[in-house]
Amino acid sequence: MALIKCPGYPEDTLRSLAERLPCRETQLATLLALMGQPDQYSYPSVFIYGHRATGKSHVVLSIMKDLELPHASVDCVECVSSGLLFHQVLSAFFGPDAAALLPRCPSLSDFVRLYKQMSSNSPATQTRYIILDRAERMRDMDFSLLPALLRLQELVNDNVTVILLSEIVWEKFRPNTGCFEPLLFHFPDYSKAELVQILSWDHHPSYTPELYASYINILLGVFFSVCRDLRELRHLAVLNFSKFCEPLEKGEAKESDIHKLWKNIEPHLQRAMQTVYLREVSSVQWEQQFFFSPLPVVLSAHAHIELPYYSKFLLIAAYLASFNPARTDRRFFLKSHGKIRKTNFLKKHEKTSNHLLGPKPFPLDRLMAIFYSVVDSRVAPTASIFSQISSLVTLQLLSQVGHDDQLDSPKYKCSVSLDFILAISRCVCVCVRLYRYQYYKFLNDTQPYI
Repeated sequence: MALIKCPGYPEDTLRSLAERLPCRETQLATLLALMGQPDQYSYPSVFIYGHRATGKSHVVLSIMKDLELPHASVDCVECVSSGLLFHQVLSAFFGPDAAALLPRCPSLSDFVRLYKQMSSNSPATQTRYIILDRAERMRDMDFSLLPALLRLQELVNDNVTVILLSEIVWEKFRPNTGCFEPLLFHFPDYSKAELVQILSWDHHPSYTPELYASYINILLGVFFSVCRDLRELRHLAVLNFSKFCEPLEKGEAKESDIHKLWKNIEPHLQRAMQTVYLREVSSVQWEQQFFFSPLPVVLSAHAHIELPYYSKFLLIAAYLASFNPARTDRRFFLKSHGKIRKTNFLKKHEKTSNHLLGPKPFPLDRLMAIFYSVVDSRVAPTASIFSQISSLVTLQLLSQVGHDDQLDSPKYKCSVSLDFILAISRCVCVCVRLYRYQYYKFLNDTQPYI
């Protein structure tokens, strides 16, 4: 671990800070260099960005608390209006009495005027820091708020620095009218070796650190390609460690038998892949349904969604459009399609199961054509039907393919499984199997004379 030095701060505090922030020594040293000494003027605004769980908030807040720097930490999700943001900043710097002086619906000029008045009465001996976590929510506030905060140091004539923390890049923030450009600072994702080092700190006291490090390597070997979120990986590590140690507790293996331990936990890790990021059940429910159930149980939030009547038909039509080739629509959905010559010819990409290849995109016209064929009554193409398609996209049951500005021919994909579609089809009395190309192909292969 590199020794971090910064004039104006005690070395013991910096050393303990670096020990508590593993794999973030470079970012810590860079931030301290940008901040400078406590009594020096810092850069007016700093924009820190990076993916979720890369240590942005943890590093910045640890610096502020350990070095006892005056700061106001604001979560922009909690600030439904700019007035709440102004109230939290004034309360953190000058006390609740100063925040009480704000009018009922404060404007930006009210905040600047009151801040200048309070800072003139109690001038800053150190740099004051305003930390705006999840700053992307500020784009939904007043359009003049962000440009003003970026140059707040100039407006209030005080030694104050605004630090914005976000998961998206600065180009998504920059207003069309222009603004003061903040200093950009990127937090990269943790590498696999860094994740092993961080997660190994949570080793169980009843087992050796080497065993827990081997377990973390096994866990990352399964999940690293689909999940690099430190918090999610830590949750999965705690949740599955008891199953990993089950052969040890029964005396069936030793700590050196890594292969036997891996064979025991492999099926449970494969099941856990189905609910990465979802947190649909608690840890106790997970253990009851996955570890003690004789049959695998598929946990999905979609199974508990109650959809409108026609939305169920739209979702069934979207599934059929995603997994049936377009050239088979005449056979399955045209009521008087005439005589169709039977052939065993299959295209090369159709010889593989469509579920292994994944859902295919389809245009809106094809979705509506299948919908009108599947639904059991005459439905007018009203705005209500099309709004239900947007609701399915919002619920992530459908995913829109391409750009949002493709209004003439939007394309979609179905994002739900066959089990979910079968459950919905039973509610509306639709036999989905009769419309599935894969089922038709199975009948032709097993019973060629039907």
